[in-house]
Amino acid sequence: MNTVDSPSSVVREMIQVTRSFLPPRAEFDAYLDRIWATHHLTNNGPLVQELEAKLKTDLGVDHFFFVGNGTIALQIAIRALALEGEIITTPYSYVASTTSILWERCVPVYADIDPRTCCIDPAGIEERITEKTSAILATHVYGMACDVEAIERIATKHGLKVIYDGAHAFGSSYKGRSLMTFGDISTGSFHATKIFHTIEGGCIIVRDPEVAQKVLLMRQFGHNGDDHFLAGVNGKNSEFHAAMGLCVLNHFPEILADREKQWTTYFHAFQDLGNCSLLRPEQQLEFNHSYFPVIFDSNERMLRAKQVLLEEDIVARRYFYPSLDELPYISGAHVCPVSRRIASTVLTLPMYFGFGSRIRHVNSSGALRPVMRLGVMQPYVFLTGYFAYIHATYRFVLYDDGTIMRGCINSRNRIMVNGSGAYDHCSLL
Repeated sequence: MNTVDSPSSVVREMIQVTRSFLPPRAEFDAYLDRIWATHHLTNNGPLVQELEAKLKTDLGVDHFFFVGNGTIALQIAIRALALEGEIITTPYSYVASTTSILWERCVPVYADIDPRTCCIDPAGIEERITEKTSAILATHVYGMACDVEAIERIATKHGLKVIYDGAHAFGSSYKGRSLMTFGDISTGSFHATKIFHTIEGGCIIVRDPEVAQKVLLMRQFGHNGDDHFLAGVNGKNSEFHAAMGLCVLNHFPEILADREKQWTTYFHAFQDLGNCSLLRPEQQLEFNHSYFPVIFDSNERMLRAKQVLLEEDIVARRYFYPSLDELPYISGAHVCPVSRRIASTVLTLPMYFGFGSRIRHVNSSGALRPVMRLGVMQPYVFLTGYFAYIHATYRFVLYDDGTIMRGCINSRNRIMVNGSGAYDHCSLL
């Protein structure tokens, strides 16, 4: 890679689409000391109970269960509500939303999505209801809110149960109420890639006390000591995972603030571009800024942008792809054109704690400044930490304090800001 007048060199490294937050080692070690002192490793240990108690308080719920992962959470939810027949669900979600339905021997029926939020469209739900329908399973995609009020009206009208897959919803609130608290049951994923994580983990939040008792038993093989009540599974989680969750929870406000800063920087850079569209959270949503999807105007443009990024060691992900109504093991599914279009044109850009300070810019005085850089190469949109393309039309230089400068790059790979040579002396990493 060429450099121009660079007073220092920086080793280039792969930028992943995400990177798990890790707390200071000493904080985690303090919890490990407690585990070593008690020898209590699993089976509803003190750290699991502590994490559950804190999350119940934070979310304002009565019945919260920490489980092994978000998929077993969905399966237990379906089983605890005794669902049968058809479950209306979204085609735009991670595959576990569908496979959980299949594993519980129910039939997923897809209703298309609202392009403004990528969440299930309530109008499509009502069109799919039959005498075989037992429930609605909806996903709060990217931390955006499903139309919870419309879904509740439909469910009440037709006597249906509602499960929300809240894998992306932790930290988002609607009208002052956590998105994790809607529906008959809400589930969560605390996988290492999520904005709040326990390395592996998930949760089940239940409204009805009787259903909550069933979830409690199902999570632990269906028995309490020597007394057996029902056929359960092993949905428990360990003290080590709870320890990580307690550590991450202590840092969650700063994680949210950091993510909002990155999301806002992206949004200001891309909001006026003509070849892609962005999701905009509604005013009544307190948004967790957990993902930044860019929806291109064609599959070809998206694939080219993905390849350009990869050539610069930057990983963007097609998330979600494919649309679940196109899964090879699903037969007779309703075609969902909006979901298929978005799934074929979406890229989510890198976002994780501390990302904005990883890339550095060398200005004419030689001082290092943290920077996030976004670029536009006509007609392709791409994120880059490297001013490497001499044929780019113009660039955004976005500092992590929110400052945005637009600069052209000339034939000598020198950045020209507002027609001046203020950034002639820059490092091309």
